[in-house]
Amino acid sequence: MTEASPPGEMTGPQVVLALEGVSRVYGTEVLVRALDDVSLDIWAGEYLSIVGPSGSGKSTMLGLLGVLDLPTEGAIRVWGTDVTCLADGERSRLRGEAIGFVFQQFHLIPHLTALGNVETALLYKGLSARERRGRAMAALEQVGLEARFDHRPVQLSGGEQQRVAIARAISTDPGVVLADEPTGALDSRNADNVMQIFEDLRSPERAICTVTHDLSVANAAQRKISMLDGRIVSDEMLSHDQGVGT
Repeated sequence: MTEASPPGEMTGPQVVLALEGVSRVYGTEVLVRALDDVSLDIWAGEYLSIVGPSGSGKSTMLGLLGVLDLPTEGAIRVWGTDVTCLADGERSRLRGEAIGFVFQQFHLIPHLTALGNVETALLYKGLSARERRGRAMAALEQVGLEARFDHRPVQLSGGEQQRVAIARAISTDPGVVLADEPTGALDSRNADNVMQIFEDLRSPERAICTVTHDLSVANAAQRKISMLDGRIVSDEMLSHDQGVGT
């Protein structure tokens, strides 16, 4: 596995997230091996998908990639640092710096505006109120919602709410955005819009990773990881890919 560096220290494409021989076992008397000896590198600059049927292990993999869970065996590396060796506080700090999350259910705070919801991701970054507002507005502009900054979730369509959630995820300038079934609650038009936003947000410093059961969503990526029975069964570059970091 390639050692990686945080943004600002990068000299070329870097591995932002890596799983090294990772397994995740649940249970005590009856053991369930949800993930079985999986290794995966996610490079800054790429747009990849993880696809598989229910029970394939993709949700377990997402929890481990997002450092929301720890493996039974193996290592998770964020910018080259093995997070399984860190204390909880250090692990949370590194997760907050490196990873942005987008979920199927938008998890917006009802009484806050779009701008306020995006700002929540920046509350513990040591920024002034003015700096938080500026970064939150910039993130909303990236997803085309700057004109709706003062609208609460109930005043926004489902597609717009998901775009607010994406803006919140990118406001911290993470090295990778992990999206869990990001189009699952959207109609086809809004789903297409969200997938285009993900493509537009990919940059040499940021990877986009979607976890989905929907092959059309998976095939919009440039690299597709297919899961079955807790293992990676294929890792393919799709025909429209131009290479990592392009």
